[in-house]
Amino acid sequence: MSSTRIDTETLRRLPKAVLHDHLDGGLRPATVVELAASVGHTLPTTDPDELAAWYYEAANSGDLVRYIATFEHTLAVMQSREGLLRTAEEYVLDLAADGVVYGEVRYAPELMLKGGLGLAEVVETVQEGLAAGMAKAAAAGTPVRVGTLLCGMRMFDRTRETADLAVAFRDAGVVGFDIAGAEDGFPPADHLDAFEHLRRENVPFTIHAGEAHGLPSIHQALQVCGAQRIGHGVRITDDIPDLAAGKLGRLAGWVRDRRIALEMCPTSNLQTGAATSIAEHPITALKDLGFRVTLNTDNRLVSGTTMTREMSLLVEEAGWTVADLRTVTVNALKSAFIPFDERRALIEDVVLPGYAAAL
Repeated sequence: MSSTRIDTETLRRLPKAVLHDHLDGGLRPATVVELAASVGHTLPTTDPDELAAWYYEAANSGDLVRYIATFEHTLAVMQSREGLLRTAEEYVLDLAADGVVYGEVRYAPELMLKGGLGLAEVVETVQEGLAAGMAKAAAAGTPVRVGTLLCGMRMFDRTRETADLAVAFRDAGVVGFDIAGAEDGFPPADHLDAFEHLRRENVPFTIHAGEAHGLPSIHQALQVCGAQRIGHGVRITDDIPDLAAGKLGRLAGWVRDRRIALEMCPTSNLQTGAATSIAEHPITALKDLGFRVTLNTDNRLVSGTTMTREMSLLVEEAGWTVADLRTVTVNALKSAFIPFDERRALIEDVVLPGYAAAL
């Protein structure tokens, strides 16, 4: 199927997998307005449509630090049991409505303690909300499997505590770990104790790297810390001087040949200045060079996007086909942090039949 014949409804129905999506970046605008009123938090506007537009405009600054600052308002309404339950449940239902069959949601428990909840209570509450959402989605005939990644904030000092949480809750819905926050100036090796602990306990982890900082960040994440995936990773192209010729440097070759998944987020990368356009985003060239690229939303509210929209942009502006979309979906499931038999079942029983119907 050529790119010109893929309509939006067909894209929405395609089974999708998302590995890089932040819970606090994906709230419904109306939910933010309602919860903010209940806790007395002042928003830039109380009109849901205007608030959605404010987020999108504020994030289009080309500045990762300013992009991250937009989370002030979503985090403000995620400090209570009520707020966490609602946002987690709605998160799952929104994925299901977008055709997602597998998702990994990430968030930092340490940022949700102002209402008096403890770290473990935050995780328990979010898992309860996710479970409620999965049950409702399944009952509606749109089942979606959602695993949780707990994030440590790289500019703070609680990553080991969060790693301990990931170990404690790995049989209760938590499938892995990440570090997030401002990348430049906060190298992943600063949190080596957390990563060594996770490796000892056989808990997989990904690391935000190669977005606001370049190859040294990716190298540290992989070769010093031992990440199994890379969050974003767009700057791996710094080690491929000529993308057209496809001659790889040693780090780029390592990433491709070891099948290390790159969690790429095109719209988000445009907003933070990590890429210049969808047409020229590295995801297409890297896909064609055989890297295990995956397609992700990062922050659906902040970026004004969905998986369907990300697919549509690549189809319209980068010439992607249904076969290309199938490739990145299978890539994501191959690198998901759930057991092999569950990954294989999703690929063989859900994803491949879904794409076969569209090809």
